[in-house]
Amino acid sequence: MRIGAHVRDDDPVGAAAERGAEVVQFFLSDPQGWKKPKPHPQTEALLASGLEVFVHAPYMINIASLNNKIRIPSRKNVIQHAEAAATVGAKGLIVHGGHVTKGEDPSEGFANWRKFFERQVAEGGFAVPVLIENTAGGDNAMARSFDNIKRLWDAVGEFGSGFCLDTCHAFAAGEDLVGIVERVKAITGRIDLVHLNSSRDEFGSARDRHDNIKTGTIDADQLVAVVANAGCPVVVETPDEGQADDIAFLRDRAGR
Repeated sequence: MRIGAHVRDDDPVGAAAERGAEVVQFFLSDPQGWKKPKPHPQTEALLASGLEVFVHAPYMINIASLNNKIRIPSRKNVIQHAEAAATVGAKGLIVHGGHVTKGEDPSEGFANWRKFFERQVAEGGFAVPVLIENTAGGDNAMARSFDNIKRLWDAVGEFGSGFCLDTCHAFAAGEDLVGIVERVKAITGRIDLVHLNSSRDEFGSARDRHDNIKTGTIDADQLVAVVANAGCPVVVETPDEGQADDIAFLRDRAGR
């Protein structure tokens, strides 16, 4: 179990050193756009660094969408980002679960995820594992409630899809963090990465606003328990100025 942070895109190696991070996560293109990633300027340094690397896909991606103008470029973008992530030695590509719109049948969104995995696996798979992340809000989200995560995993689990657990998102979605690792693994059979974030808001707020461990509304002991029980790499996506302290705190409390 190694601990790190989501860091700036242009200098992940330097940012890791500043924070004492063993793991880095970053974007390879504009998180609010659709552009194909360009070669990363620190590719060689990342490959030689010994850092565990993860790449976060753009927020625009929505594999579940019933709108062809969103779903089709989303599929293309995931494949492009997986290929680019492989060039920097990434262990996985984090993709949000997406959503359907009000009045649409969620089962069609789950089916779209299945079709995507089914087709891509038949064509040789992804360049790196795709890790689906739970989300904080949205009544029509594919990966907000654990009931929907189960439906999603019934659709894609057989294709080797990975899972990224975000503690702030789960808390905001009204999911108790006590015993959450066991509950997730009972559904997915795995947790590949933890986004270890506290929240600015109260339980069940449906608001995705991360905070540092010691200042957020989530009990720090509950966050430490997630780290201890998950047995996988941990990334803090907390405000930059507190990331070094967050990493040091978790490392100390986890006995590392």
